[in-house]
Parts: sequence; C-alpha cells; structure tokens
Amino acid sequence: MRQQGKLSPTRLVRKFIPLHRDTSRFANWKPDQGSASDLQDAETRHAPGVPITLGRIGSLEVRLARKASEIRKAQELRYQVFYEEMSAIADGQTLASGRDADAFDDICDHLLVLDHDVPARTKPFGRRKPSIVATYRLLRQGVAERAGGFYTAGEYDIQSLLDAKPDLNFLELGRSCVLKPYRNKRTVELLWHGIWAYVLMHGIDAMIGCASFEGTDPNRLALPLSYLHHFARTPDEWRVRALDERFVDMDRMPAEAIDLRAALREMPPLIKGYLRLGAQIGDGAVVDHQFGTTDVLIVAPVASLNARYVNYYGSGAERFAA
Repeated sequence: MRQQGKLSPTRLVRKFIPLHRDTSRFANWKPDQGSASDLQDAETRHAPGVPITLGRIGSLEVRLARKASEIRKAQELRYQVFYEEMSAIADGQTLASGRDADAFDDICDHLLVLDHDVPARTKPFGRRKPSIVATYRLLRQGVAERAGGFYTAGEYDIQSLLDAKPDLNFLELGRSCVLKPYRNKRTVELLWHGIWAYVLMHGIDAMIGCASFEGTDPNRLALPLSYLHHFARTPDEWRVRALDERFVDMDRMPAEAIDLRAALREMPPLIKGYLRLGAQIGDGAVVDHQFGTTDVLIVAPVASLNARYVNYYGSGAERFAA
C-alpha cells in the first residue's frame, strides 16, 4: 500500500516527463510579452490584464490554466478520455507519461473547468485543489503565425481562408474534452461561456477547428456526413477543403434520401452544439487513425453566430461572470 503523501514510481516518472512532445518546429518562436503561453521558465501562466476567473456556476469555475502543473492535469484528462475511454492509439511516450501531449500544447492557451467541491488530491496538511473536469485548447492566429501554423493545417488547407480574409483575427479550437460524469448542460455552458469571454478579450473574428466522429470508416457515417455536406457546408467565401492526400468525400447520400432527424441523432454532441451555435462545415472529412476518428472542419464567423446564444451569454460575457 502506498504511503499517504508519497508518489508511486509510475507517478514519479510521469511527473518529470515534459509537458510537450518535439517542439523543434517552434524553435525560433518567442512569446510576446504578456502572453499566457510561455511554459518554459514561468510557473504561472496568468497574464497581466487577463481575468483570474472567466465564469462560475456553483462549484464549477472556468478559467485559463495558470501553471504548468494544471496543463499536465489537462493532458492527463485528455489521455483518460481519448486513450482509455475512446480508441486513440498511444505510442510509447504517451503510454509512459499517461498524458495526451504534443508540441502545440506549448504555444496554446488551455481553457479549464474546475470543480471546487471535488479535490484532485489531498496531501497531509496541504491545500485542497479543485479537480480539472473539462478542457479546451485555444490557439490565436498571431501566436500560430509566429510559431509555424495551426494544428488544423495538418488536415485542411486553411491558409487559403486566412489569405482570403486578411483583416480577420482567427482562433483555433481543439482538444475538447469533458470528464464523463460532467458531460451535462452546466459544464458545456461554462466551457462556451469561457470561449466567448476569450473571443471578446482578444477581438476574435472567426473560430476554426476540427471536430470528430468516433470511428474511421466513413461508410458507417454516411448519414451524418452527408447531412453536413448538403445542409451545413460553408458558403464559397468561407470554403476550406481537406488536403488532397487526406480528403474523404462527405457526399455519400443524395440530399433527398437523408432523414434529417435520424442524421441529427447520429451527430456527436459537440458537432451538434457547433451547428446550433451557427457554425458551418468545411469541404471533405479526414480520417485520423491515431485517434480512431473521422474529422470535419468547423468554421464559425463571430458575426454569423446565432443571436440567441450571443444574447444568452451576454455581449460582454456577463451571464456567468464571477
């Protein structure tokens, strides 16, 4: 039996595994002053001018990660969901660390939902720390351009969209993850409240990112993929196509053959939520064999967001403000 307050050999090893994977692609990048993205030599990630808390509902709080240890916890949560619960395939380093990590973690902001009523671990005479129960990874365009690009560019030709909209400020959303007992309206609302506050804070004009269906056989996803192709595709001025070598046709059924209600029932909650928000879908899907998913591209211009949701969270993100 492990003595109270002592780390097991496995946890001791994991504690000192780096936060991120190979960061050579970002070797020449230096964060701007005041950025919340510098993990190299700063214990805290709280930038001047950034609110400590973005929102609260009861015991749940949404805010940005402020410490390297919080990013490790978010990576552990992602590992638990993507690798243990779902069907992602772990390489040796991922398996040893027990964390889902890549080079982008070093340059992104990490949005967290914490439960203050459920301490992550109680140490003898130590302070109770809230558990991280949900996370989102946020990458601003200015940071991505200095660092070498967006994660999404590995699946979609988003540069064409960036070039077509040079006056807009883009935000990439990714690695959405919620602990199973917290997959409810309250947690999702708090996540979106945090994203909306972040969008306002940084003057974001459009959000992009990949969202996933479980499974790597597009034929089994013919109904929801065809629904997205026929009824939710972006207009031409916002159209982004999957990279040629990864392109999977989403037009697998004629529009008249689609049962709209059945298609929506087969839609993952995250994608359904994006659609309700007013987001649209890029051209073509991408199969991600490592994560065991079929991905689609979400495109959400802020000016086109559903007015109902903007009014719900407030023009100044005041609904759940702490």
